[in-house]
Amino acid sequence: MAKHSSRRQSSKSDAVESLNVLHVNACGIDIGSASHWVSVPPERDVQAVREFGCYTPDLMAMVAWLQHCQIETVAMESTGVYWIPVFQILEKRGFEVYLVNAQYIKNVTGKKTDILDCQWIQQLHTYGLLHKSFRPDDETCALRSLVRHREMLLRYRASHVQHIQKALHQMNLKLMNVLSDVTGQTGLRILRDILAGVRDSHQLAKHRDHRCRRSEEDIAKSLEGDYRSEHLFALGQAVELYDIYTEKLQACDIEIEQHLARFQPRIDIEQYPLPPSTRPPAIKPKNDPPTDLRPALYQLAGVDLTQIDGLNILSIQTILAEVGTDMSKWRTVKHFTSWLGLCPHNQKTGGKIIRTKTKKTDNRANLAFRQAAATLGRSKSALGVFYRRMKAKLGTPKAVVATAHKLARIVYHLLKYQVPFIAQSPEQEDAQYRERALRNLQRKAHKLGAKLVIDSIQVNQEGLVS
Repeated sequence: MAKHSSRRQSSKSDAVESLNVLHVNACGIDIGSASHWVSVPPERDVQAVREFGCYTPDLMAMVAWLQHCQIETVAMESTGVYWIPVFQILEKRGFEVYLVNAQYIKNVTGKKTDILDCQWIQQLHTYGLLHKSFRPDDETCALRSLVRHREMLLRYRASHVQHIQKALHQMNLKLMNVLSDVTGQTGLRILRDILAGVRDSHQLAKHRDHRCRRSEEDIAKSLEGDYRSEHLFALGQAVELYDIYTEKLQACDIEIEQHLARFQPRIDIEQYPLPPSTRPPAIKPKNDPPTDLRPALYQLAGVDLTQIDGLNILSIQTILAEVGTDMSKWRTVKHFTSWLGLCPHNQKTGGKIIRTKTKKTDNRANLAFRQAAATLGRSKSALGVFYRRMKAKLGTPKAVVATAHKLARIVYHLLKYQVPFIAQSPEQEDAQYRERALRNLQRKAHKLGAKLVIDSIQVNQEGLVS
């Protein structure tokens, strides 16, 4: 048994030695919350593995030691948010930093320690077995942080809307049954009067906006309840917190608008003015920024992405903040959709595909594309026709992913080649689908040794042969 184990160990060492060394001056860092373990090649220092603290002076000492060891490239795991200060300091000092997905680094068997982790990362990076994770440029990273912060503020504000609804339910005030949004214009005016001491339901119902579907009598009936002091106190704090987060959202929108103005425009808006909107004017959603960001996003992207059916200002803002505008980071559109998690993630074993589902991801751009695809259910555009056909064929979840995949390919093409979006008519989409279906039938007939003869027939609007 000892001979067999020694043979296995020698074969493994021979395989490692046969690998080509691509990064001679490579370093591996195991990121932690309190300290970081750093490993350099053994010949660079007597103590090739060192521990550094997480404070800024400790990080500066780590940079000085890496420069002394003539390190040029560094690999680290993306552990929480602890890697961000280390990454930024090393990149600013001129190091080539590889941010690696922790799922792609599998440690050797045995007891797991920080020392073994950093040595394993350094060894993998030396042989070029690690790949960089995508990270946009600094300006886009700053925009991404602001957009993510805005999403967090929206989530926190939504939780206080739920607290408002809970307090109203506890007092048997069924305002949610007559108003579609309790924090709309009518709802907030009623809530502020209730907190001011007004209890007359008919007087409260006079705040009804003319666009409300329900009458004043219905609203007055819903406002007859049990006004208890403890629930009124909870309601007042919930409304106050809702107002605070609304104020912070407005300040965040102003900061995002100012940051967008700092980007180098990719297009001269005076020479190439913003195309007119293809959508009819509608009521502005409550969560949208107060100012129109179409011109700023148009100058940032170089093309007007709002011309694409399903994409609105917020979804475009999220997509550009997450992926940037440089599509050269992905070799092809297939690599782009694979990174988004909008294509089948095939798993093979024994030469057979055992799983074709999309991979699990928390990519925010993925979510933005899927939310945009879900809004195309009643669209009369070609994308709407595609979504409904996929829904009838595959079901709603897969139809959303397929349509999101199509939207991602369109955005990639527009950003990479800087060409305007040309909308396809539903008739053209149906004609292309018919041609693809006929080609598939001809190919199947050819495999069966038969010849398919196509004879066109007339079909009326109800889908019946005339």
